[in-house]
Amino acid sequence: MDEVITAAARLLATGDLLGALKRVALRDDAPALALRGIVMAQLGDLVRAKVLLKTAARAFGPRDAVARARCLVAEAEIALVSRDLAWPAKTLTAAREVLEAHGDRLNAAHARHLEARRLLLIGHLDEAERLLVGLDPIQLPASLRTGYELATAGIAIRRLKADVARAALHRAGNAARESGIPSLSAEVDRASEVLKAPVARLVGQGEERFLTLQEVETVLASGALVVDACRYVVRDGDAIVSLTTRPVLFALVHALAANWPADVSRHILVARAFKGKDADDSHRARLRVEIGRLRGELHRIADISATKDGFVLAPRRATNVIILAPPVEEQNGEILAFLADGEAWSSSALAIAIGSSPRTVQRALDALAEAGKVQSFGRGPARRWTIPSLPGFPSTLLLPGPLPISRIDQ
Repeated sequence: MDEVITAAARLLATGDLLGALKRVALRDDAPALALRGIVMAQLGDLVRAKVLLKTAARAFGPRDAVARARCLVAEAEIALVSRDLAWPAKTLTAAREVLEAHGDRLNAAHARHLEARRLLLIGHLDEAERLLVGLDPIQLPASLRTGYELATAGIAIRRLKADVARAALHRAGNAARESGIPSLSAEVDRASEVLKAPVARLVGQGEERFLTLQEVETVLASGALVVDACRYVVRDGDAIVSLTTRPVLFALVHALAANWPADVSRHILVARAFKGKDADDSHRARLRVEIGRLRGELHRIADISATKDGFVLAPRRATNVIILAPPVEEQNGEILAFLADGEAWSSSALAIAIGSSPRTVQRALDALAEAGKVQSFGRGPARRWTIPSLPGFPSTLLLPGPLPISRIDQ
């Protein structure tokens, strides 16, 4: 066993990053490169850390499969911290399988966490939850339990389950304090702010007010017919009608809900649904067609009746109609509303859904990306866009298991 590497690893474990770096700074063998990569990551130089870990992974030979897999896991965590979602997820899965096959339970669990957090970031909640179900948090060290509970809270927030999210964040806070890592506690505190901040506005019958996540959950369980302009769905209890890919239909139901219980004139409906065009005979004919389609989509929860001047929304069971709107109305808000469903969208799909040109949508996405409101992963036709708005993983990089040494027993 290499005594210098062992001593450096012990210093790293105690938080003495510079002491660990001094012992391996002039070495270029695989274990030293791996250790330097982890130190540089914790010092915040993610670019250099990624290069070092990639070089170390190549330097480990066939007999050092576990050490190489650990390097790949650390590289994957750097990619997640830096929001490089284009980093190949299959590589992380393969590294986890190697670690599981060789009995490295701790680092395998860490790799599974990273997979789940990546899926959470791109909105694949069911897949993320399935990965977390395979872990027993009680068996994990405090730092990993913190990440596990943050991911659990992120899934709960996406699903509008405030109590579940609050409980998970409470457990995450306890685990972070137990770990003794201040940055983990700060990460939990930042994530907890989501439960206190306004996430939507309630609009209905002359009332408009901001809602927290808990209040949104209460509204959805109130028995009202809810037109959700944050996620482009219409809800009545457990019955949910998604109009995410039907922007014209959503514009119509939104206009009807905004004026409920009164009707809405055909002229106004044409202007709302068809972007301000004059209501000539052709547009009135198209309006009748779209109203018919909307009736078909909402038939389980509401009807739309014709009146002398226009149309009126008529809930089948609900006694009230309200609108959930984004907390802030802004330019490109329609794109943000589509992305708020948590799924990853291509720019071409957004253009079709919104009824705009691909060039216009791409310019809007670039502007939103510069403002930090959206992020992309992938390249070319595989490029996808999503919102980086919810907690997914702690931003510290700590390999929880032993650092690679010059030889790993198989």
